[in-house]
Amino acid sequence: MDRARVVDWRVDVGSLVKPLRHAQGARIVGTAVLPLLPRAGPVHVLLVGEAPGPRGADKSGVPFFGDAAGKHLYAVLRRMQAVALPTSIDALPWDGATFAAAQLTPVAHGIALGNAFDRCPTENGTTFRAPSRLELEGADNIARLMQELVTLRTRGLRGIVTLGRVAMKTMDVVLTRMPVDGLVRRAMAHPSAQGLLSMAPDRGRGAKMVDLIDAWKVQCERAIIEAGFVLADQEPRHE
Repeated sequence: MDRARVVDWRVDVGSLVKPLRHAQGARIVGTAVLPLLPRAGPVHVLLVGEAPGPRGADKSGVPFFGDAAGKHLYAVLRRMQAVALPTSIDALPWDGATFAAAQLTPVAHGIALGNAFDRCPTENGTTFRAPSRLELEGADNIARLMQELVTLRTRGLRGIVTLGRVAMKTMDVVLTRMPVDGLVRRAMAHPSAQGLLSMAPDRGRGAKMVDLIDAWKVQCERAIIEAGFVLADQEPRHE
């Protein structure tokens, strides 16, 4: 199966550094962020995070795209060929506003990325807060997640990987209300610093963050494969 090519945008890096600096501390947009889906073909695995981050998806409009936690996740997906990114992105700061200014968007293959809550929660318009239980388990949000699952099942969804406790508990509610036969579930720590420390012995005391990140990447790749992702070299060939 041929994979879609990504346009390698010619980006003036210097012109984007200034907008990045101004974006720090900028107001949270707070609009709904849609899941990242393949343009065509099957979707075997759905990865679910907590909510769009203020420097990531809230600015880029793409789940996990531009915040620190997302950098670890996209590194895994890129290595697995589950996501393609333009090579020009490697010369840019990892920042959602910068990516939006450069009109850069990931191209997904076989996976979808979404969130337990679809907008960046905030009290003051500038600072992220965790989504409340009322927001997560409200009728509208649960209905949204149910509809996403229904749609993805028509595209061959095999499993879900949740990233963090908020995502795991929210999907528990969804799948209790709407059981899906045969759906594989895997739970991972969130790739934020706090999440990485939570998965380490003694809550990461004495551990090096780089080692925790490397261990998380290995575990994440394994979880995605166990949830049903088909590696590129294992895809059926069509003559």
